[in-house]
Amino acid sequence: MQLTFDELGTPLRDTTFVVVDLETTGAPPGPEGITEIGAVKVRGGEVLGEFATLVDPRAPIPPQIVALTGITTAMVQAAPRIERVLPAFLEFASGSVLVAHNSGFDVGFLKAACQGHGYAWPRPPVVCTLKLARRVLSPQDTRSYRLAALATLVGARTKPTHRALDDARATVDVLHALLERVGSVGVHSLEELLDYLPDVTPAQRRKRGMAAHLPERPGVYLFRGPSDEVLYVGTAGNLRRRVRQYFTGSDSRGRIREMVGLAERVEGIECSHALEAQVRELRLLGAHRPAYNRRSKNPRNAWWVVLTDEAFPRLSVVRQVRDGALGPFSSQARAKVAADALASATRLRTCTQRIPATGASAKPCVLAELGRCGAPCAGRQSVAEYAPSVRLVTDLVEGTDNTALHAAREHVDALAEAEHFEQAARRRDELVTLLRGVERRHRLAALAAIPELVGAAPDGSGGWEFAVLRHGRLASAGVARRGVPPMPVVEALVASAETVLPGPGPLRGAAAEEAGVLLRWLTRPGVRLVRTATPWAEPAHGAGGWRPWLDRAATANALEHVG
Repeated sequence: MQLTFDELGTPLRDTTFVVVDLETTGAPPGPEGITEIGAVKVRGGEVLGEFATLVDPRAPIPPQIVALTGITTAMVQAAPRIERVLPAFLEFASGSVLVAHNSGFDVGFLKAACQGHGYAWPRPPVVCTLKLARRVLSPQDTRSYRLAALATLVGARTKPTHRALDDARATVDVLHALLERVGSVGVHSLEELLDYLPDVTPAQRRKRGMAAHLPERPGVYLFRGPSDEVLYVGTAGNLRRRVRQYFTGSDSRGRIREMVGLAERVEGIECSHALEAQVRELRLLGAHRPAYNRRSKNPRNAWWVVLTDEAFPRLSVVRQVRDGALGPFSSQARAKVAADALASATRLRTCTQRIPATGASAKPCVLAELGRCGAPCAGRQSVAEYAPSVRLVTDLVEGTDNTALHAAREHVDALAEAEHFEQAARRRDELVTLLRGVERRHRLAALAAIPELVGAAPDGSGGWEFAVLRHGRLASAGVARRGVPPMPVVEALVASAETVLPGPGPLRGAAAEEAGVLLRWLTRPGVRLVRTATPWAEPAHGAGGWRPWLDRAATANALEHVG
């Protein structure tokens, strides 16, 4: 399929390639392990520069690697370490397309080294000459796709020697020979080359035109099927570029290929910024439940812990939120763990039988014998005597008293002092789950209680991205680019914002996942509050002060699993 005018991109003759090859100690990719880097920068068939250096891997080079490359431990002892080499190489390759034979190996080492030493990986386009050769050359053309065999086939001027610069020079000649071949099938630009590399069916390529009408703006896209049903929903910083990738084979997942095969059209919804796109995606997923989104098969329904409406209330795990609920929890299992931990700390009953206010005469269970329940089922505890346990729960949920948390921690400490370490660890992990539920409840409820809040995040270019929140929901979104007075934009967004009426429950009717997305955005570094209708404050007696304890518990848990 012929590309549209805006897709023509950069001609291959004007594309700068940096062909790179690495030698290593044979260890897996990591911060160290590279012993030599060789690279050649070329454009239009002309060599623009070369980069070559040995690298100290901070480890002995195994004998089999020495036999293969000729690089010995003595040779690299005086060489610079990778953290000194990386800045120079990244500058040499800046703005270029990386090329390597079996690029996954070389790029994997370079990315791991950048990550290990604090350098940002620039994410350049990558061309793998091994993949390209397999697309261009049939088994009848070559006996092997190894670099040495291909170099011989194309008459490379440099013979591969398992030394980085020699192999990079040989790869340059292989690249040029392969580019000559793909030119005969209509591949003349970098964009066409990157599209050509994956194994894509002709039918899939023909559908690339579905993206032609989409803007190069952030937003949400919906693939629609033969009956106009929504097959898949996603977000993108650049709608046109992201949707095109579905027709170039960059996503090799079988279910996505199947979805693309069924798609009849793609609908795009332009958004002001990434936050709006993320919220719209959540709402569309909830509305359509697309068959090809994994989250449609495993929807993130929130779970809540509530007190039952009885004379002697107990804790119950439910999906339907109501006033006074604790949560949200991401799974029923976590909600159950938190409920058990809270019941234990407050001495609430855990049995499911319905107990009358007076005249109960059932046989008490083992928990009563252990002193962990007052046995209201046997008439040993009146409604008034049971009420303090209920108040401990409601006070914790509302953030007015966290005595229940202290009681749970004291129980953990007592088990540890008695050297019941396994039981103490189990109770500690249960308390961690409870604490996180309390913390999430208080933070989300505090946000949802605000009738209107306007937040602003820097857009990275001297402008601002705005969000108007009402009762934990996104009501309006917009931007003020650099040089645009921001406050008139804020006033317009507020005036046009969606009207939100508060609903039931601690989140005032907001979806837990959407409120969580908004909370994470608001608490990012650099985000500012433009104004808020009421003060944004969390309970003083919540889980906020327990952060140091939670950090210590997480560290202890990690050490136990390592052990």
